[in-house]
Amino acid sequence: MNITGNTIFIPGATSGIGLALALRLRAKGNTVVVGGRRTGLLEKLSAEHGLATVYIDTADPVSVTAATREVLDRHPELNVLIAMAGIMRVEDWRTSGFLADAEEVVTTNLLGPIRLIAALIEHLRTRPDAAIVTVSSGLAHAPLRVTPTYNATKAAIHMLSETLRLQLADTGVRVVELVPPSVRTALLPGQETSDFAMPLDEFADEVVALLEADPEAEEVLVERVKFLRFGEARGDYDQVVAALNGADPHSRDASLAR
Repeated sequence: MNITGNTIFIPGATSGIGLALALRLRAKGNTVVVGGRRTGLLEKLSAEHGLATVYIDTADPVSVTAATREVLDRHPELNVLIAMAGIMRVEDWRTSGFLADAEEVVTTNLLGPIRLIAALIEHLRTRPDAAIVTVSSGLAHAPLRVTPTYNATKAAIHMLSETLRLQLADTGVRVVELVPPSVRTALLPGQETSDFAMPLDEFADEVVALLEADPEAEEVLVERVKFLRFGEARGDYDQVVAALNGADPHSRDASLAR
């Protein structure tokens, strides 16, 4: 995707990776619409940064429909969707208490992006230089033992991205997959201050630099995530999984994954 001159909708961008990218993309000359559930944060982002905002709960199909309609009414030139919203839950499937968390993860991480893309795909097909940016994870390629459903949803997003790219190849809509490693955000307790997770600003700067250097990129891979992304291709997948799951949850190998 081109790095400038776009109108970009980023649901799930009131904090963390989404907000960091929103601010950098706006600085590159894009109009950025930030979506989220926390109205107080939306008001603050509008006042402090001049970002356009919209309320959206990506776990609620009615909210997705209403928010996307509002965004298109206000910004008919919209040509990029970055489906950023996601959650992570620690689950133990040896107990009886995991199902509610697992269902919530599936709803947010998989159904949310599917519903967003479904709501906007017809419009995007009419726009020049259109792009859909999905957000998977290094854990789409190597599993972290304590987050089974998160791993599964991110693997599904990876394959969804690959397949949509095939289906949309003749439409002019690019499909770009962003594959984060562990980044210092509040995705899990303790991750925001982890010494081993990638600093947020460093991650966002590298992502924007990669997009700028290669507008034709289909995957955006910062250097830190390649340990997980290419384990199978390198032939050391078993070692990657062992390193990931044999380490303390806050160790470097585990933190690289999230």
